[in-house]
Amino acid sequence: MTKDTRADWDIVIRPRRRWFDIDLKGVVQYRDLIWLLVKRYFSLIYRQTVLGPIWIVLQPLLTTTIFTVVFGNIAGLPTDGMPKFLFYMAGNILWQFFSKCLTDTSNTFIGHRNLFGKVYFPRLCMPISTVLGQLINFMVQFALFLGFVAYYATRPDAAVRPQWRLIALTPLMLLQLGLMGLGFGVIVSALTTRYRDLAMLVSFGTHLWMYFSPVTYASSMVAERYPALAGLYQLNPITPVIDLFRAAWLGAGQVQPKYSLISAATTLVVLFFGVLLFSHTEKTFMDTV
Repeated sequence: MTKDTRADWDIVIRPRRRWFDIDLKGVVQYRDLIWLLVKRYFSLIYRQTVLGPIWIVLQPLLTTTIFTVVFGNIAGLPTDGMPKFLFYMAGNILWQFFSKCLTDTSNTFIGHRNLFGKVYFPRLCMPISTVLGQLINFMVQFALFLGFVAYYATRPDAAVRPQWRLIALTPLMLLQLGLMGLGFGVIVSALTTRYRDLAMLVSFGTHLWMYFSPVTYASSMVAERYPALAGLYQLNPITPVIDLFRAAWLGAGQVQPKYSLISAATTLVVLFFGVLLFSHTEKTFMDTV
């Protein structure tokens, strides 16, 4: 018999002790597993439900209707001249995509500790598959949104004027939101292995964050009523993304490139430190969860 060498093996698992020892190559090698995890995600979410995947469409419709009635009609918040339903739907589907990426990935270590304790695979595959699953959900909701945009844009009194040059940036907006949710989510996931009470604050924190973002109101309202806080408000990394999306598809609001660049830079920084902390935590998390 010949002696085994490293060349005889497809994968060699070694202990990783350095902070910057991130297994990105392994994530690429396990791309088939990522898609299997995406399918598993959908089967778990909609198993034993009466309406099944119809909830993907029904959820934003119900939430947008409530926002339109409460914030648009009762509170009378301005929507920059846009149809209220369309204005709130644009903010709602973007926020739901981001918040679900954040909250679902924040549960990676605690929610899947039994699976992680039985089989090896790059742990980053799990949060990445979660973001991809949420992206598929978003694309279905986005198709519904486009239907409403087409309806309002073809009306005789159309107030919706899509800006085609900005529309081309839509894939970058979605990429940024997904990476932002992934970055914040894996940071929380890594920290909850030691501080379990953080998991209880995630849901509350994301709901609070929504009211500091232009989901239920226009950014112009903050600039008009609280001009001293307008710059600070734009530093919220999700604010420029929602503003840009509305400007692209509805022609509403103003785009401030400076804050869009700051938002993109913030996303990259959060993602970098999130992946770094996640990869460092995965080495020892089974001893603490």
